[in-house]
Amino acid sequence: MHASSDSQIRGRLLALVTTILRESSIVVDVSPGSRLFDTGLTSMDMVKLMLEIEAEFDLTIPQADITPKNFETVDT
Repeated sequence: MHASSDSQIRGRLLALVTTILRESSIVVDVSPGSRLFDTGLTSMDMVKLMLEIEAEFDLTIPQADITPKNFETVDT
């Protein structure tokens, strides 16, 4: 993958996380390495994030890839 593509994807993911946090009235700086649960995302927010990722990128996340390790940070 191209470096600018990675950067664009990372930016879109950060925007999704920030939007979900703001819906819960949580305003924090989120970086690609921020631990998502530490930012304030709940388990339900994580499910919403997975659904939003699927919609944003027009893909289906395989069940085997829906693991806490894969959703630890934006980078993962």
